[in-house]
Amino acid sequence: MSALELLRQVSQLVFTPKCFDNYFIDFNLADVECFKSTLSKGLGLGLILGSILVKLPQILKIVKNKSGQGISLIGVSLELVAIMIYMSYNYVNSFPFNSWGDTFFVGVQTLIIAALVLSYSGKVVEGLVYVIVVLSGCYVLMSGITPMNLLRTLTSVNISLVVGSKLTQAYTNYMNGHTGQLSAVTLILLLAGSVARVFTSIQETGDNIAIATYVASSTVNALLVGQLIYYWNAVQPANKSKSE
Repeated sequence: MSALELLRQVSQLVFTPKCFDNYFIDFNLADVECFKSTLSKGLGLGLILGSILVKLPQILKIVKNKSGQGISLIGVSLELVAIMIYMSYNYVNSFPFNSWGDTFFVGVQTLIIAALVLSYSGKVVEGLVYVIVVLSGCYVLMSGITPMNLLRTLTSVNISLVVGSKLTQAYTNYMNGHTGQLSAVTLILLLAGSVARVFTSIQETGDNIAIATYVASSTVNALLVGQLIYYWNAVQPANKSKSE
């Protein structure tokens, strides 16, 4: 295999074959469609790589403080359901992993957060059962057992779950008067990622449901970041858990 062919294969993570030839064979750098396609694939790859660690600061903060104080389990659970449905919809439709792969890694980390919240609340067995139920739900949705029509219907109402999960957390923050164990780094990265996904969804899938989901996600993520800034200097009550 020539060096050019090897480069061509590796570059397909970011460039389509047509765009690779445009840029590196014909040196045509003014192709607008190739620019949008390359930008979309680059953002998608970057989001997938970033998503591997996006909620790690949140997980580490919970473990360090041995507390899930201020984190709404209801909100986390709604987010997990939304992730499961959206991930399954994309997988079954064979959409490019580049356009939704970050959802998988965010989902794994969200499940870890839920298990930790339950564990630090003294509910270790419940946490184990919670994990089993979520994994079983993923199998049912992604294995072909669930009819496509039902999956499409679930996805169409997924926006309500996305918004509801974040609004539940926002309400918890409001009632507590602080953002508890929420990680600033994680919230900001989630906002940036959801905004970027609006563009990649338009470019990679053109699916109105996927686009609307990320628009809604960006809006409510912005609300949580706004609360983070507003409550930045708020003092958390010691030894008081309001995890739900």
